[in-house]
Amino acid sequence: MRVAVAVALAHVQELIEVELPEGATVADALAASGVAQRWPELKAASVGVWGRLARRETPLREGDRVEIYRPIRADAKAMRRARAGLKAPRRSRSAP
Repeated sequence: MRVAVAVALAHVQELIEVELPEGATVADALAASGVAQRWPELKAASVGVWGRLARRETPLREGDRVEIYRPIRADAKAMRRARAGLKAPRRSRSAP
């Protein structure tokens, strides 16, 4: 079966297609793609299949896309507040 492994780093995005035997898992796809050798920092990263978090033992099907998720370094909402110079609200807007 044919499976794609998607890697999206800040400096590079790649889609690596691999051929695997039936019953292969996410871990098998990652090993066959060589991602850990090329980008050692992704060895412990979270993974998913078609946008849903998955374990490395998850079995794959023909045409699946295994995605490797980078760790989030900052909270997007906090970064927007910092850029706008806003302070976090101290009370609920619906409070009297």
